[in-house]
Amino acid sequence: MSFQHGSEVYRGDAPSVSADPWAKGPALTYASAGFAAVSPDYLGLGHGIGPHPWFDHPAEAQASLDLLRAARRFVPATGRRLERDLLLTGFSQGASVALQLGKRLHAGDDDWFRLVAAAPISGAYDLKNVELPALVGNELHPKWTVAYTSYMLVAWDRIHDLYDEPQDVFQEPYASTVPALFDSSHPGQEVAAGIPDTIDDLLTPPGFDLLRNPTPALSDALDVADSVCSDWTSRVPVRMYRTAQDVEAAPANTTSCRDSLRDAGLRPTVVDLDSDSHPQSNIDGAAAAARWFLSLDR
Repeated sequence: MSFQHGSEVYRGDAPSVSADPWAKGPALTYASAGFAAVSPDYLGLGHGIGPHPWFDHPAEAQASLDLLRAARRFVPATGRRLERDLLLTGFSQGASVALQLGKRLHAGDDDWFRLVAAAPISGAYDLKNVELPALVGNELHPKWTVAYTSYMLVAWDRIHDLYDEPQDVFQEPYASTVPALFDSSHPGQEVAAGIPDTIDDLLTPPGFDLLRNPTPALSDALDVADSVCSDWTSRVPVRMYRTAQDVEAAPANTTSCRDSLRDAGLRPTVVDLDSDSHPQSNIDGAAAAARWFLSLDR
């Protein structure tokens, strides 16, 4: 089974290199339940070079698939044998990555692994219609709003050319400092110290307008990010975990994704965790997903 981790700004916090139990905990949870568990680093994290292209789900899903293929080659050398059945899960950013990978597998990107179930946890699946309006509307935690908004604008400008200069969207002094903070080389504490406490202190009027009325370039990027829940062709079981206390990924993201999956013919279920925060839902969701995976008749 494959666990896709949540957002990290620092390459040293990736699962392959971090000494923090937070990075490895979910994969160890699934391994302790008897699964062959893998947890990929995304591009630009761990030993990867360059900045991480945050929320670029096609690239992130490719990293996940690459690690699955590496595991398939490695495991026989240990005297073990992998089954073809694959279980997918992920938290926050990784929840969307898990769904993206599931779509790719059913589109034929790999003819060996066979997806049998998915359990995404506390994802931001609908940036355009749910998460961005909540961010610019000051509906979520102020500091996390600034962090996610900054990360998206900096990372996506590198990929999609959203603005000409940082000063177009960021107020000074942050226009001169924020882009460099999101180069995967700064620990989270440094990033937190280098960004303002509210989005009103971060964005210029054109910056707000970009997020409220996306340009074609941003709109297209949002559509790609949000497509993880649409146009599914498989009928695998999907169980989605969330908490009503989430002030980072708005709970309505899960409702939106559930409805899109239903439109595609799936029958996803939503489980509301008794978690008091977004991070706690990662811990509670991993335990709940492990129990569900073990209960499946495979």
